[in-house]
Amino acid sequence: MSHSPDADIALARRLADAAGAAIRPFFRAAFTMETKADASPVTQADRAAEAAIRTILEAERPGDGIVGEEYGTVREGAERVWVLDPIDGTRSFIAGRPIFGTLIALLEGGRPVLGVIDQPIARERWLGATGRPTMLNGAPARTRACATLAAAHLATTGPTLFSPDEAATFDRVRARARDTLWGGDCYNYALLASGHLDLVVEAGLQLYDLAALVPVVEGAGGAMRDWRGNPLTADSDGRVVATGDVAMLNEVLGLLS
Repeated sequence: MSHSPDADIALARRLADAAGAAIRPFFRAAFTMETKADASPVTQADRAAEAAIRTILEAERPGDGIVGEEYGTVREGAERVWVLDPIDGTRSFIAGRPIFGTLIALLEGGRPVLGVIDQPIARERWLGATGRPTMLNGAPARTRACATLAAAHLATTGPTLFSPDEAATFDRVRARARDTLWGGDCYNYALLASGHLDLVVEAGLQLYDLAALVPVVEGAGGAMRDWRGNPLTADSDGRVVATGDVAMLNEVLGLLS
């Protein structure tokens, strides 16, 4: 069954509402926590938020696929697939830092067409959809002009996400940027979409880490690609670059490739 973009956007907002309602009671409060096989942490809040989203999707979009960080994949061969990261930045959540986010994306034919970055504590919500401007809490979000790397404020989550070869490549970009900010996970891309950062470069991302970011960044006037300059899809390798000013993209890609 096909659904209108307006219906999908309305549903995405409800999914983010449900996730936020599940997360907020645990923020700076007691919760259970464990370490997953990949050494990353997962909390009671992560699982509660993804479960809340999946309950709605199974009831209202039973033919769509779902890819989630905590509860895996169902109907992976579907044309339309919802991609979920209930808390991107779990370490920040654990530390009581409100710079994590819930990521919700819709892929059609393997390409992101809708994305939400929701910060449930500050109640900031960026929503992007193909052919539409990115909105922050109902008002347009726009990237800022920054055509050269020498003037750019660069951000990345952390050095441990890079392999040694990737770290050396990243350092070529970092050496030419105006300055570098560490930490932030998905919140960096939201800040880029609102014109507060100019560039984000990362590696090691999974589909649920990156899918929602693409419509948000591009709908705000920016560009998001892999390190070879290709559009990001379900088959991308997890190495990403986001620029607020499209004019900077080729300079950065030249250093990354």
